[in-house]
Amino acid sequence: MINPTRRHWMQKCGMGFGGLALANLLGNTASAEDSGGAMQTHFPGRAKHIIHVFLNGGVSQVDTFDPKPELTRLAGKMLPFENLQTERKTGVALPSPFKFEKHGQSGIEMSDIFPHLSKCVDEMTVIRSMYAELPSHEMSLMLMNTGDQRLVRPSLGSWLTWGMGSINENLPAFIALCPGGMPVGGAGNWRSAFLPGSYQGTRVDTSNPDPTRLIDFLQNKRVSSSEQSKQFEFLQQLNAQHLTDRPGEAIIESRIKSFELAFRMQTEACDAFDISQEPAHIQKLYGDGPQNRQLLMARRLIERGVRFVQTWHGDMQPWDSHSNIKDEHRRLAGECDSGLAALIIDLKQRGLLDETLILCTGEFGRTPSVEMGQDGSGASQGRDHNHWGFSLWMAGGGIKKGTVYGATDDFGFKAIENPVSAHDLHATILHLMGYDHQRMTYRYAGRDFRLTDVKGEVIHPIIES
Repeated sequence: MINPTRRHWMQKCGMGFGGLALANLLGNTASAEDSGGAMQTHFPGRAKHIIHVFLNGGVSQVDTFDPKPELTRLAGKMLPFENLQTERKTGVALPSPFKFEKHGQSGIEMSDIFPHLSKCVDEMTVIRSMYAELPSHEMSLMLMNTGDQRLVRPSLGSWLTWGMGSINENLPAFIALCPGGMPVGGAGNWRSAFLPGSYQGTRVDTSNPDPTRLIDFLQNKRVSSSEQSKQFEFLQQLNAQHLTDRPGEAIIESRIKSFELAFRMQTEACDAFDISQEPAHIQKLYGDGPQNRQLLMARRLIERGVRFVQTWHGDMQPWDSHSNIKDEHRRLAGECDSGLAALIIDLKQRGLLDETLILCTGEFGRTPSVEMGQDGSGASQGRDHNHWGFSLWMAGGGIKKGTVYGATDDFGFKAIENPVSAHDLHATILHLMGYDHQRMTYRYAGRDFRLTDVKGEVIHPIIES
């Protein structure tokens, strides 16, 4: 939380540093020494950038990427085993209301709620055997983003930007795009924790289509650029003197870097977020709406050298379809389907797909059995949280094309074939970026920490040879 007095003073001075940069500058307390720049990769990486599409709320695997005809056969009947413990009471088998078909040369099956994305399956690896630890939104979000569901740990994006550094010094290396409010867990999803504060993700509210209004206080029209430059130089002198008196203080070093970044951003940030500069056919390819706009923004940011872009579907947990999953999942898929397909197509035609890893996931899946009314009444035609098994997909960045990995049981309840944990996923992502997850460590409080802690195995079968 930015101190109100400080914010008022900054605005009064006319610096106009930008709400997103100030979040890093004043809202994060670094508790470790700065790394002083990017470290060397352990081996040549396949990918240079990541776009992490987060469909927060819990996407139903049996309604999207994991067809289960047995649910249709057993419709209205109890599953032939005791339902696994989730968050709420569930009842009989609930068949998917959507039609599954094979697509592409690979023949990967997807439901009809993704008509555009299904045409891109030959570029994708679908993992059908993900699992989490608890059926809790916040804990599963933290696990997926930081590798730990309870303790304060740096996010994947922070680890990668700490390791790889930035390509474009005029933009943050790690940006989180989210229309409206915050997801469950808030800024904890892109925190830097004990890594230096400059590696925390920078959130941008993409709900406003006007790029000049996406970033608060980025510019101040009441002062000239030359006056602002003088103010900036004066503040930097004060910060430099303070750092001289307190050498090695990470907080001050992070603040100096954030001031510098915020000043440089004034020229480039608005341009990066201005999708109106794109040709009409590209805008049409992505489609309308906040989700599709921010996916196009993500491509523009990657093109400008941003390392890690995370796009969120919306505030809280929009995919949390406890009732009426037929209408809710179709609506939600319709908000991002064209943009997801366009992202793959657009990156490929620009020669950027091979060096950009696309990861599309939620925090867990949903039950194949119907959720019962919590007051003891009948079913709500929705599905409960399910951490035992769910799906995600990846494309580009060294991922094998047209591949399905792992499987759940006959009903889509539990991962049983090649189960994949968040630690395995993170180990694989780091490998694609050129890092051995066991060797990428940061010493803090007398211990060497890593993103995968003491777990994680690289999933070699999904990596392109």
